[in-house]
Formats: sequence, C-alpha cells, structure tokens
Amino acid sequence: MTALTTSDLTEIYTDLHRHPELAYAEHRTAGIVAERLRGWGFDVHEGVGGTGVVGVLGNGEGPRVLLRADMDGLPVTEATGLPYASTDTATTPDGVESGTMHACGHDVHVTCLLGAASRLAAAPETWSGTLIALFQPAEEVGSGARTMLADGLYDRIGGAPDVVLGQHVMPLPVGVVNLTAGPAMAAADSLRVTLHGRGGHGSSPEATVDPVVMAAATVMRLQGVVAREVGANEGAVVTVGALRSGTQANIIPASAELLVNVRTFDASVRERVLGAIRRIVEAESAASGAPAAPEIESIASFSAMANDPEASERTRAVLARVLEEQRGTIESAGGVPAVISLPPAAGSEDVGELATAVGVPLVYWNLGGWDPQAFAGFDLAHASGMGDLPAGVAPNHSPFFAPVPEPTLELGAELLVEAAVDRLR
Repeated sequence: MTALTTSDLTEIYTDLHRHPELAYAEHRTAGIVAERLRGWGFDVHEGVGGTGVVGVLGNGEGPRVLLRADMDGLPVTEATGLPYASTDTATTPDGVESGTMHACGHDVHVTCLLGAASRLAAAPETWSGTLIALFQPAEEVGSGARTMLADGLYDRIGGAPDVVLGQHVMPLPVGVVNLTAGPAMAAADSLRVTLHGRGGHGSSPEATVDPVVMAAATVMRLQGVVAREVGANEGAVVTVGALRSGTQANIIPASAELLVNVRTFDASVRERVLGAIRRIVEAESAASGAPAAPEIESIASFSAMANDPEASERTRAVLARVLEEQRGTIESAGGVPAVISLPPAAGSEDVGELATAVGVPLVYWNLGGWDPQAFAGFDLAHASGMGDLPAGVAPNHSPFFAPVPEPTLELGAELLVEAAVDRLR
C-alpha cells in the first residue's frame, strides 16, 4: 500500500479548493474521501449525519484514536486570484445566490487527514489499536458534530474513541502551531431577528411603520450591549452580520431581517447578552409601534471549546518535536517557539462535542499556513487575534484567505500522524 506523496496532497487540495460545498451539501467531497479510505482498507461509513464520512481501521489491540477534519465551505466569493480559485456558486438555505469558497481552510483539513490516514494505513508496524478518521459536515453552522452524534455515530463505528485529536489551519507562519490548554474557543450563538412593520408608499411614511428605521435603531442599540452591559474583565462580541429589507427605493417594506452573532466565554455572560438582545429587539419594536411582535430564532449554536490540559501537554511535546525536526527545511518565524499558546480565541468550533458527548479528552491545535516572511518583524507572541495580523495576511472567512499548500499540507499530515501514533502504542 502506497501513502499519499507531497504532490498527491497538493493535487487533492487544489481540487477541493476549486469545488467547495456548503454545509450538508458536501456530497462530492464526501465521495472523494470515502473512495480514498476504502482503497486503503478502512471500514467506511457514509452518510453519517447527512454527509459525514468515517473510516475505521483496526490494527490489533490498543486505544481508539479519532482524528477529525471538517469539510464544508462558505458562501464567500473568492478574491485570491489563485490559479485554482473557486468559481463555483450555490444557493444558501436563506435563498441567497453566492459564490462559494474554502475561506476557512477546511480543504486543508480534509487533505491533511487523508494524508495521515494513508500513511498510517501504509505503516501498520508503527502503531497498534484502532484509528478513526472522521470527516465532518457543517462545522460552519455549528451542528455537524451534533448531527453525527444524533445519527448514532459511535454505535455505527463500534464504540467511542479514547481521545479526539484535530487541527485547524490559521494565519500563523508555517512551522508554528498554537495549542491552548483549557478553555480555547468561545461559545457562539447566531440568531435570525425578524422585525414586523407596515409597508406602504415611500411618499407617505406616516401611513406606515418603517421596519428599516426600526432595524437601524436596533443595530445601533445592540452595539451598547458589550460596551455597557459586559464587564471589562468579561469577554463578549455582538455582531450584526446582515440587515435585509425591501426591494425598491420608493417602497417601504413590511419587514426587516437581522442576522446577529454572539461570542462569549462564560455561561452567565452568554445568558446575560442573549437576554439583552431579546430585550432590545422587543423594546425597539414596541417603540416603533410595530403591528406584530418580533421573532427571534436561533439558527446556530456552538458550545465553548476546551482542550484537556493533561492531554494537551502530552500532545504539545509531540508537536514540538516534529516541528523542531522540520525547522532545518522550514523557515520559522523569527525565533518564535514551535508551539505557542495564545489566549482563548473568540472563534468557535463544534469539534469538542465529539469528545464531551462521551467524556474523553480533546486536543485541538492551530496549524500555521502562511509564508513566514509575511510575519517578519511581527510580535506573534503578543498578537491579540485575527484582527491583529501583518499587512497582507488575511484572516479566516476573508475572500483573500489563502494558505500556502506546501509545506503546510505535508506538515499538517505529519503532525496528525505523530499525534495519533503517540497514543496508538
């Protein structure tokens, strides 16, 4: 059995990048994954949680180790100008036609896990136990892991793992990994708010209840939640990512829709912020004389993600060893340690549910995927997050998000292999 080479990884990655698929529509990606896994001797389970794929490879007695990659792309029109840039389009569940893009690196994740799976299958003498390669749908909407679990994931594959491992490519230099033990990523809630007005002619606003004005007042008022209701020693973010209303300049519409995103680290702060949003939406609606109460619908929800401290320190040593061995061929970022530990990120992930559902440790790290030269002179150790990056380095979800395929893919596959083998002994 032959493992995937560096050129194989690049070929798979560029193909996946050209053809991103939105949450629960990852049919092409899932088919590629299933075919590859089956060719390497994995017992393949398809359609788990809709489009999820799980490959199970037994190799004697030993632990059960789960490696996870997410598969879905985003409704973002790519602007990287890369020769393999996506030109695909799709219709979102809200009925919006959009370009699609792997603007969060899930194509990197799938490729690296395929690389790791092929190498572990080709070298059974290096490990013992059961390898579970899980390719998850719908991470971007926060429900993919939950849906796979609800679809009997662990019953279907013969039992739960002893540990869940995974990685996410980020705007960090190649050769640098971030691993934050303990609380590592925020809880997230996405809401759809529908404000009801009374439509009419633009020349006679007095005969209407204008939902656009109502929505504008609500957006501005929501910006005061974090500024005035969350303490300086607490963390929260409230973002209005979309405001949709109307079709023409001289028509006052009958309703307006807001899409609101909330990030918190503490359960009590989460409850307080969500309560404040509801209070403000209802109050602005009442103040405008709305003919009907507003509707507030939860459309996505992520739990806060925490890495197991003890398991993280064990894996940290493995990652550091691999990265230090590679630094002779991979230029590092100005003396930055191979494995850093940044403060908890306001971004969110649902990978933790695969571990917490069965009470096993989670270790999830950030893989650097950018040319180290882009970080020359940048104080990476004190960076505050994706809003604090060198010029020209795009954050996740940007239309300019563009990891360098090599050596990112090769290194990402090797890190997964070594982290798994450390457990499969």
